Amino acid sequence: MLTPPRTVVRRDGGLYALERALQRRGFRQVAGADEAGRGACAGPLVAAAAILPEGRRGEIDELADSKLLTPAARERVYHEVVARALAYAVVIIPAEEVDARGLHVCNLAAMRRALASLATRPDYVLTDGFGVDGLDVPGLAVWKGDRVAACVAAASVLAKVTRDRIMVDLDGRFPGYGFAEHKGYITAEHSAALRELGPCREHRFSYVNVAAVSGRDGRPPRARRPVGREAEPALFGRPDEPMEHSGAPGGTVGVALGEQPRPPASVGEDVVMEGGVR
Repeated sequence: MLTPPRTVVRRDGGLYALERALQRRGFRQVAGADEAGRGACAGPLVAAAAILPEGRRGEIDELADSKLLTPAARERVYHEVVARALAYAVVIIPAEEVDARGLHVCNLAAMRRALASLATRPDYVLTDGFGVDGLDVPGLAVWKGDRVAACVAAASVLAKVTRDRIMVDLDGRFPGYGFAEHKGYITAEHSAALRELGPCREHRFSYVNVAAVSGRDGRPPRARRPVGREAEPALFGRPDEPMEHSGAPGGTVGVALGEQPRPPASVGEDVVMEGGVR
């Protein structure tokens, strides 16, 4: 029996090389999945999935890892992805669910839901950083996938822009924390606001820096929500029913335990906050 030739992807092949290689091997619809907000101590976790069309229509100017783009560039790319994608989906996991189920569980579940919500069934799945089980198609976890694969970069932009818009809205609902500026990530200003105001219901009470100022360190994470705002309806649906949004053309951790606050980046504002390099 003849062994099929190996598929070789050159490092200098560009953002579309991996998808093109898979398409040449018969995997025509390649989906990418990524998330935004994993390192934040406030606001939801947002995951997205996207399938870009083959050929030049799927090549989007400025497309890159969302953390490397300025806010204006991200908005431009977001609209291009929405307009051109064969299919896309966004899933929002509220802070309450992150506290109740844990970050990693929610992260995997959100990407799994986003992929399952795609209107076009993928032939192959690329994910950023780690694999997602429970899929009925082959897949590959790609280290820094949002800088290597176009479909993963597209998903990262969808997730990041969606989450940023949510955090700007939350800034108006919960003034004083600066959500519109730091998007729920830990900064000196955010830490000062937490000490002065205490956490609000959109903070993640299972994170050490939020728990430290909550005054309820002896209680389990799911019981640490602020009593004064418990009765307020959830902004993005019930905690056990994360919002899902999918479409196609014509069809939108505090600090993790032990982590130290990091300064904001000058361009690509969340590069440093989410572990990248300026």
